[in-house]
Parts: sequence; C-alpha cells; structure tokens
Amino acid sequence: MSDTVPGIALAEIASRVGAAVEGDGTRRVARVGTLEHAGPDAIAFLANPRYRAQLAVTRAGAVIVAPADAASTALPRLVAAKPYLVYVKVATLLHPPAAVEAGIHPTAVVGDGARIDALASVGAHAAIGARAIVGARTSVGPGTVIGAGAEIGDDVTLHANVTVYDRCVVGPRTMVHSGAVIGADGFGMAEEGGRWLRIPQVGRVVVGADCDIGANTTIDRGAIDDTVIEDDVKLDNQIHIAHNCRIGRHTAIAGCVGIAGSTHIGRNCMIGGAAAIGGHISIADGTVIGGATFVTSPIEQAGVYTGMFPALPHREWKKVAARLRRLDELADRVRALERTLASRGEP
Repeated sequence: MSDTVPGIALAEIASRVGAAVEGDGTRRVARVGTLEHAGPDAIAFLANPRYRAQLAVTRAGAVIVAPADAASTALPRLVAAKPYLVYVKVATLLHPPAAVEAGIHPTAVVGDGARIDALASVGAHAAIGARAIVGARTSVGPGTVIGAGAEIGDDVTLHANVTVYDRCVVGPRTMVHSGAVIGADGFGMAEEGGRWLRIPQVGRVVVGADCDIGANTTIDRGAIDDTVIEDDVKLDNQIHIAHNCRIGRHTAIAGCVGIAGSTHIGRNCMIGGAAAIGGHISIADGTVIGGATFVTSPIEQAGVYTGMFPALPHREWKKVAARLRRLDELADRVRALERTLASRGEP
C-alpha cells in the first residue's frame, strides 16, 4: 500500500508494542475491530479459542494472534504470547485520547485564589472552588465541580458532571467518569434519644496516580483520617467506597460493589461485580473475590473466595432451599446419633 493510505504500517506497530510481525509488514491499519466485523483497514485479535473459527473468515486487514494460531491464517499478523495485551497496546496507539485544548470556557466559574495551569482545559459551566489547584494538561469537563482547596494533578481527565469535594486530591493521569462523586460525607451517625446526630466528616479522599474511577461511583471522605485510593486502582461504574477505606495499589473492582467503612483492601486484588464487603475488616494482598460474594470477616490469606450460589431452575432451587432450611435439624440429629453410638462404645 502507498504511504498516503491512512493508518500505521504493521511493522512499525510491531516495534512499538513488542510483538513479532509475520506476513506483509507494510500493511497499514487505522483502527481496531472484532474478527466478526472488522474491515480491511482494521486489525482484529484472537485471544479466546471460542472465536477461532472466525479467524478463517474475518475481513480484517491484519490480526493479532498467539504463536499457536499464527499458522491458521494467511493474513498479515502480529504474533505474541499474550495477544489481548498486545491488542490493548495497539488500540491505545491507533485510538489515542483527544489532545487537551487549553483554556477556560467563558461560562466557567473560578473561585478566588484558584490556580489553573495554563495548559489545562476547563469546560462550560464548570466550577472551580477557591484555592483549588488544577494541573497541566488536565481536562475539567462541562458541569464539573471542584471544591475549595481541592488538588487535581497533571494530565487528569474529569469528564462531565464530576464532583470533587473540598480539599480532596486526585493524582496525576487519573480518569474520572461522569457522575462520580469524590469526597461526599461518610455515613456517620450517632443515636441519642430516638434521633440521629450527624457526625462531622473532617477527613479527605486522596486518589493516587493512574487510577480509573467509573461513572456514578462514589467515594466518601474520611470521618477523621483520609479515605485513600492508592496508585493504579481501577474502579468500575456504580461502586460505593465508604469512609476511611483504603484500596491498595493495582487493585481492580467491578461494578456495583459496596465496601463498608474502615475496610482495607490489599494490593493486587480483584473483586467481582456486586460483591459486598463488610466494615472494619482487612483483605490480604492478591485476593480474588467472586461476583456477588458477601465478605463479613477478614481475609488474611490470599486466594480465590466465592460466596455466590449459582442460579438454578426455579423448581430445583426451591428444593435446595427447602433442604438448606433443615440443615440445623439435620445437624442436631447427627450429633444425637453420634452420642448414642459413643454411649454404646461403637465407632
């Protein structure tokens, strides 16, 4: 193909993502696609063997495959031991984020003493509180609110309608999606005489570098000390992290997880969707928690933990539930039988 054709030559891509190239290294691709729907200007990937049959019929201009699948296609290809990881790097290369257009929209409101870097972008109707700091090349989306004294690092992306409360910190290169709330009050109440007294929440939320915070995720500020999200934590949509939690570096949490207050999640953990984590417990580094699992006590040893009961046809589930309700009765009968046998001297 001519150099005037859009896209990047496969050989150049290979050198930049750490893969081997087989076939026509001059083939140019401009975007990524799936094996099923990619066109000649796209590169697709095969990471799941269930889709191997699509490799023979794909219309993609090039593919990313593992060494074991390299001989299964005549298409130009990138070959790597971890094709999905290479796909991620290729997608990042071919679909880079839009450059930040520096400047403050005329409808934005900037408080006294706020410091906004000259290379930052502040969108329409955004509000920057007094004494807040916004770093270089950071993008503050339309309608986003940054509270007084908050600190937003360099190269941060705050999408539209994000709220960062007073004094909270967001580290460099972090991305926060729309509707997320960082630093709302934790749920702290004390009962007196039949009514609730609100406990002031005087801590902050401190988010580290290179984090992702999904849409409508909420992270509560600490009651006294800070709620801390360490570097490279990845949070999906609609997660709730309560006050005084600490989420360890390189931990990933899927959507709809709820984490109660003062819980410490270790580093390099993975937590499945809709899991519920009780308060005032610690979870060891490297722990994997399955979706919809309810954790009520500390996990001191890394491993895979699952508490979800898989779905069954309704009639079968009713039978299982009926038997579960009789477990206490059955345990009592077994203990009584054991005592009877012991009294007779029988094993």
